Amino acid sequence: MKILITGGAGLIGSNLSSHYLNKGDSVTVIDNFITGQRKNIEKFKEKPDFSFIEADTTTFDFNKLQQFDIIYHLASPASPIQYKKHPLKTLLANSTGTKNVFEFALKSKTKRVVIASTSEVYGDPLEHPQKETYFGNVNTFGERSCYDESKRFAEALAYTYIYKFKLDIRIARIFNTYGPNMEKNDGRVISNFIVQALSKRPLTIYGTGKQTRSFCYVSDMVSGLYQLGNIKTPKHKIMNLGNPTEINILELAKIIQQLTKTSSKIVFKPGSEDDPKKRLPDITLAKKLLKWSPRVDLKPGLLQTIKYFKERFEL
Repeated sequence: MKILITGGAGLIGSNLSSHYLNKGDSVTVIDNFITGQRKNIEKFKEKPDFSFIEADTTTFDFNKLQQFDIIYHLASPASPIQYKKHPLKTLLANSTGTKNVFEFALKSKTKRVVIASTSEVYGDPLEHPQKETYFGNVNTFGERSCYDESKRFAEALAYTYIYKFKLDIRIARIFNTYGPNMEKNDGRVISNFIVQALSKRPLTIYGTGKQTRSFCYVSDMVSGLYQLGNIKTPKHKIMNLGNPTEINILELAKIIQQLTKTSSKIVFKPGSEDDPKKRLPDITLAKKLLKWSPRVDLKPGLLQTIKYFKERFEL
């Protein structure tokens, strides 16, 4: 198969690229390195079935490309520190960039498109755990809105292309993902804690630490995206992908202290605006339709991620 992955130098995109290449498929990656890392795709350059285009999806002429079997549109800043730093680029990546991908898919008669949405579309949820049918509790006018609302717009755009133009689009609502190929300073809580612990700096918790999250190891997320892209007749266009094991942030910090054997203490700072109090996916649909559920427990996944940070960044 021929696969196009936008944002393919990021955490999920680079691991998804590796997954398809290992299966013998042809992979083309588009990335502008706003948040992705060149090191994540360097190992693919010698592979004859891999090609890379350094470009921005909002301005790239997709007509230069040929038909693909599947397009994965993952291109967007995804962590709070990134989208707060690049709010306009985030808005455009998920609106103009997404429209460009859909238009290309139509013109080239690409079989199907998988777009990366996010658990952030649920905002600070009043429903727990969150099902795909939940409409969310989102602030449209705040520091996180550039990401939350642009992803919601991307879903609305997908609806139009599905029902007006009959384009086969699948929407993955991705919950917190971690693992090898994470950025060192991306502002995600797991990378923050690991870097702080290995650097013998205090582990910083914003807020009380009672807020909860669920963390999906990247190999599990890749498996879910692969299944979503390859199922022939999805009955649902939107699918939660994430790990349904809930943990609060203080507990996570203590586990990382233990696994890194650090002497770093935990410190508390004021919480950020619109930070969700709870976040947990209901993955009933993914289990039923994709026959998918995460396999990697938190501690083994964290150990692999700690090893990655030690080796990649010499911490």
